[in-house]
Amino acid sequence: MIHGNPALIDAIRNRFAHVENCPFQGKRIFFENAGGALTLKTVVETSAFYAAIPDNPGRINPAGQGTQNVIDKAKADLAVFMNTSTGQFFAGESGTELLFRLIRTACLAAPKGAKVIGSSIEHPATRSAARRWAEIAGLDYVNVLHDNATGLVTAEDYTAQMTPDVAVATILHASPVTGMGMDVAAISKAIRAVAPDCMIIVDGIQHAAHGQLDLDSYKVDGYVISPYKVFSRHGYGIAWISDRMGSIPHDMLIDAPATAWEFGTRDAGSYATVSDVVSYFDWLGGEVSGETDRRKRIEAAGHAIRDYETHLTNTAINGTGNLPGLREMKHVTILAGPDNPAREGLVSIVVEGKASEDVVEILNQQGIRTHTRKADHYSGNVLTPLGLSDCIRISFCHYNTEQEIARLLGAIKVLGPDD
Repeated sequence: MIHGNPALIDAIRNRFAHVENCPFQGKRIFFENAGGALTLKTVVETSAFYAAIPDNPGRINPAGQGTQNVIDKAKADLAVFMNTSTGQFFAGESGTELLFRLIRTACLAAPKGAKVIGSSIEHPATRSAARRWAEIAGLDYVNVLHDNATGLVTAEDYTAQMTPDVAVATILHASPVTGMGMDVAAISKAIRAVAPDCMIIVDGIQHAAHGQLDLDSYKVDGYVISPYKVFSRHGYGIAWISDRMGSIPHDMLIDAPATAWEFGTRDAGSYATVSDVVSYFDWLGGEVSGETDRRKRIEAAGHAIRDYETHLTNTAINGTGNLPGLREMKHVTILAGPDNPAREGLVSIVVEGKASEDVVEILNQQGIRTHTRKADHYSGNVLTPLGLSDCIRISFCHYNTEQEIARLLGAIKVLGPDD
């Protein structure tokens, strides 16, 4: 366990860059993890090393072969990390770009007059792509409404709108607005029960940093992550596709291998940093368990992260020491309710009588980094039905501490009318 183990928390924090200090701001507490997690120090070092290599991966020279081996190793590491025995991994411009690409390909390969199904909780990365390419491909788009009170969409919600002619489906694994995690395996099973050949594509961008990825159990055709939200760096995304999806008609060079999805020269450094991330989960799993198998250690790390982040969110909601929690502050409303077991390291709130931007700035002036979500093209699908123009997103990760949350609670407490 991470909770109650200060030596391990110190060891974890020591592996990340800028844990307590921002090079632009100075000393600060980082509660903006959903916008982009802290970066492993090894990722910084690896990025610098490979940025200086001029050789193209795969060329017949020592550097070309060496960098290709780095890419191959990263893909093998991803297969262990995300637990898949089939399919392929490849990098793209970003998680959003890859989701558009996968959804576009699936829609254009679907039979005319078929349907695309998705949910109202989804990030626009999938919703925008599905709506756009459904229209272009002549497909009907089916919108599954999420529950405003819980911030969730369930397998039963999908089942209620499923028909055998659904050819493409999208699923959000976790919401960057409510912080709630969906049961991907159950939703996938519900979709396949009615339309067994449906192409199912999952946005795993928000979920991935919290561990517990298991592609083999999801029975889907595409899964996308953004490594900058999983302790790596900006500038690329990673997609996994099933063998079935890999073989359908897709953008590719003339006469290229039929299952090739990668374009142009690969960035060996981005792949190498993926291996750094997987090594970190492996290390953490060894610290919290006695497992000797690599996959088992990664699973143990995921469970420990989930448990500790649940402790952190509960501390924020219920309070610590003599500080009241967010639920006890009459001027604070918690989105999706204070008692929600689907929460993954994130609490979004509104403060009565104050614009969220102003609250975020007040906190920022005290060195507490949070973020405003507005009812715009990113978050309006969640906030508008709640009658909210904005909210404050407070997102934790397993390198955060109870002491940092105490600082946060103290700062929010004094924003109330009684203080």
